[in-house]
Amino acid sequence: MDGYRDLTIDSIRAGLREKRFTARELAEEALRRARDGNEASGTFLSFTPERAFAVAGRVDASVAAGKDIGPLAGVPVAVKDVIMTAGIKTTCASRALEDFVAPYDATAVKRLEKAGAVIVGKTNCDEFAMGSSNENSAFYPVRNPADPERVPGGSSGGSAAAVAYGYTPASLGSDTGGSIRQPASFCGAVGVMPTYGRVSRYGLVAFASSLDHIGPFSRTVRDSAHLLGTVAGGDPYDATAANMPAADFAGALSADVSGLKLGIPREYFGEGLDAAVGARIEAGIKRLERLGCQAVEISLPHTRYAIASYYLICTAEASSNLARYDGVRYSRRSEDSETLRDMYRNSRAEAFGPEVTRRIILGTYVLSAGYYDAYYKKAQEVRSLIARDFKQAFESVDAIVTPTSPFPAFKLGEKTSDPLQMYLSDIYTITGSLAGIAGMSVPCGASPEGLPIGMQILANHFEEQTMLNLGHAFELDGGFEG
Repeated sequence: MDGYRDLTIDSIRAGLREKRFTARELAEEALRRARDGNEASGTFLSFTPERAFAVAGRVDASVAAGKDIGPLAGVPVAVKDVIMTAGIKTTCASRALEDFVAPYDATAVKRLEKAGAVIVGKTNCDEFAMGSSNENSAFYPVRNPADPERVPGGSSGGSAAAVAYGYTPASLGSDTGGSIRQPASFCGAVGVMPTYGRVSRYGLVAFASSLDHIGPFSRTVRDSAHLLGTVAGGDPYDATAANMPAADFAGALSADVSGLKLGIPREYFGEGLDAAVGARIEAGIKRLERLGCQAVEISLPHTRYAIASYYLICTAEASSNLARYDGVRYSRRSEDSETLRDMYRNSRAEAFGPEVTRRIILGTYVLSAGYYDAYYKKAQEVRSLIARDFKQAFESVDAIVTPTSPFPAFKLGEKTSDPLQMYLSDIYTITGSLAGIAGMSVPCGASPEGLPIGMQILANHFEEQTMLNLGHAFELDGGFEG
């Protein structure tokens, strides 16, 4: 199908109305491209043609009958394989759930399909969303569309790659400490982490419950705004979902950002920042200034404690959440066990990869008697200080602009032997996660090697519109080329 890669949500709706193509044809094209490229790219773990064609058929029937079609009608979408899809495998890229078929749909999935979106497959990711490179998948890694010898970022690497390879115009991922924003940066896509509570987590397999978010990837800010407006809103099945009506983020998009004050935190532009990344972000800030924004230096002084705080909190929650995978009910059960204790031990040893095992062990330790106050409680206190830093900053600025990652995509295998170096790739994203605020990554040019670089825009709680407007204005001002 000519021009498929350039289709946006708005152009798909227009094309369906004008009968230039059908939703069925779009679904077939998305599935063909994804299947043909998957052996080389590793983007998908499964495909869902029957479900896709069923929804596409309903969209085409509405078009033929002259009925109003949904805001995402006919749009092929990929969904990260940690988000429940009824009757379809949801493996979390883990041997623990290799054969698990989800019994219900996540709220976000229901809302996508109600809006007419056509889900074509489940995307690869780091096991249980734990990782920054997508190399922790139990099945195979995803390869970066800009350079197949490099990682796509993680944990939502498959969802970012699905958009960047041109398999689908949009996708859903999850973000705990940067798992949407960092792969968006590495792959050259738009990735949005909404405010904690803006989107229901019902049906998202839990990693760290106080940090997990569902959010969209796309090629344009407007398309991410469309998806976010569709999946957002309160949910009686999720007590942490804010009881707020969904907003029409796409309809409210504005490229007029003049007068907005942007905070530039000095802690994000120092040691460890790749020179090429720093240069591209500084050029991006200057572009925003030319659009009428005012950039002012700010300080987020507790940033230096963020990595330690995050990896104590998220591992503690992971230890608790993953205790359910014991081989008794629906997760993998070892066949080589003579006692109940052996069954527990062997089932978990066979089910979990090294990174998940590492985080469970660390989390169990920090929650144990005698260490809880020294580690977990202290980390939560630091989290409060980080949140206070942002609260104070947003009293004087409308948004905060930083690099998304300190470096472009690294080579496959380059950091797997050094977990600390891998963790540092999220150093600019985890602070926003700890504070529960909104964040997004937009493309901001490329490195001398042609690797995408992302610029992060952070906004206060439930101020996604400001963040989206800034990204939209930046996109329209000469595109995302830098």
